[in-house]
Amino acid sequence: MKRKQFSEEQIIGILKEAEAGAVVTEICRRHGLSSATFYASKAKYGGLEVSEAKRLRALKDENAKLKRLLADAMLDNAGLKELLFKKMVTPAGRREAVAHLRRMLGMSERRACRVIGADRTRVRYRPRRGDDGALRERLRALALERRRFGYRRLHILLCREGLVVNRKKVQWLYREEGLSVRRRRGRRRAVGTRAPLMLPALPNQRWSLDFVHDQLGDGRRFRVLNIVDDETRECLRAVVDTSLSGRRVVRELTELIAERGKPQMIVSDNGTELTSNAVLAFAGAFGVEWHYIAPGRPMQNGFVESFNGLRRDELLDEPLFFSQRHAREVVADWIEDYNTERPHSSLGYETPAAYAAGLHKQRKGHAPSLASTSTIRNSAQRSLLPTG
Repeated sequence: MKRKQFSEEQIIGILKEAEAGAVVTEICRRHGLSSATFYASKAKYGGLEVSEAKRLRALKDENAKLKRLLADAMLDNAGLKELLFKKMVTPAGRREAVAHLRRMLGMSERRACRVIGADRTRVRYRPRRGDDGALRERLRALALERRRFGYRRLHILLCREGLVVNRKKVQWLYREEGLSVRRRRGRRRAVGTRAPLMLPALPNQRWSLDFVHDQLGDGRRFRVLNIVDDETRECLRAVVDTSLSGRRVVRELTELIAERGKPQMIVSDNGTELTSNAVLAFAGAFGVEWHYIAPGRPMQNGFVESFNGLRRDELLDEPLFFSQRHAREVVADWIEDYNTERPHSSLGYETPAAYAAGLHKQRKGHAPSLASTSTIRNSAQRSLLPTG
């Protein structure tokens, strides 16, 4: 006889007939049941009403649903634990994470994308880029040669060599090759507001002076006198010696004026070499206005301070100087490269020498005039007033 499946309501109705006094064999014959099936159904549904059976079935369905949800949550949790130490920031990282979940836990692609919050279109996307091997190799070579250059300056150098490439692509390759420059120290932020230091209108109008210190391999210390043109950012002179007195500063300035002409203003801090009688006599003899910044305010001499930090980052912190002669040679080579080869971000990524040459072309027919110096400290007393 063909086996027939009964619902809970039908089984409870059959059991009700037996409770009413009908013979079990007759009930089984009429409904096509075996006696074993009848008594098994009686053990399971005996004493239940139809409404109770419906409620029991609903509870069973809900229980099965809760079990599935719990299993899904446990599987998702296991997947997240598998990816605990994996980076999933970039699209490539997300693709790798999805592949890992599918391989280790047997997840489907849809489920793995839902676990890590990824878009399936991005996971399925396969890039179709050209071969950038030559560009990558040249970028690595330039980054090795210019260890403190970022991707912007490296992009300028690549363009100079005739490699036409988008800056964003250089940035992307720069990050992918792991060439990011680490800052050696934290950058101090200024508290409050301050007005910017105004630029002179033409080259050779305002110079900035400052000293930096370093030491040789045997522990002996030396100093470097830096003279910078505030408009073109050129380093006019870098004097390396173990001792730089006020007379030595005057001698270097006199030679520089004989080569380039005198500036209208020289800005410096209040160091003992720069406030000596020799410097005061020099300023009076040449008619140069010497401006001293406020004590403890190096930002008022920001152009040469920025240059000092740049050279310390790219030069002084890199090699080991074996002698004073070696230090002079290395500093001279770096100054030549800085003025003629290194792109300067404040000059539209031109070199200081190229920027100065462009300004000299525009200088013909223009009277030299200094831009507003209202943001420079205006002392009530004359800056060159000797004391004592």
